Amino acid sequence: MADILWELVDLGYNVAVLFTWFFLIAFLYNLSASINKPDKSRAQLSFIMMASYTASLLMGPLIATPHLNYFYYDAVTLLILLLWRNFTNQTIPTSFYYLIVGLSCNACLFLGMHYDIVIQGTLYYWWFWAVYIFGMYFSDFTMALVLIINKDILGLVKLKRALFNRNELHAMAKK
Repeated sequence: MADILWELVDLGYNVAVLFTWFFLIAFLYNLSASINKPDKSRAQLSFIMMASYTASLLMGPLIATPHLNYFYYDAVTLLILLLWRNFTNQTIPTSFYYLIVGLSCNACLFLGMHYDIVIQGTLYYWWFWAVYIFGMYFSDFTMALVLIINKDILGLVKLKRALFNRNELHAMAKK
């Protein structure tokens, strides 16, 4: 298993290009689908993700702290998405919630890998590296897919509604 994971690490840059291509396709699809519609939110979100992933490709893979820099990219992208949410008057699509959760998971995984490799100095395979690789691939693919289909495929929006509606019901019951 460790050999397979090391081979996946060697494919890192190529996989990053592939996911950037997925976000480019999502942007072009949403741009063409929203040409004659007043709601351009999915096209805007797709553009933000495409720009973020394209910018992260410009970072060299052999820099001293790549995981920390990827963490910064995800944190800035999260900030831009939250600012977009606060300053736009458009409807919030399902894909927005998936982008927030996916980028948050990615940021946590990047921070964990930075801590593991740079601070702890771990250079051997262990279970967290498998979680990192498959978690990154799963969240990136899910974000790109949901940007295109705009469906709640994992039930995140249903979970959000259940959690926040329950809190609102408790607050109303206390009054």
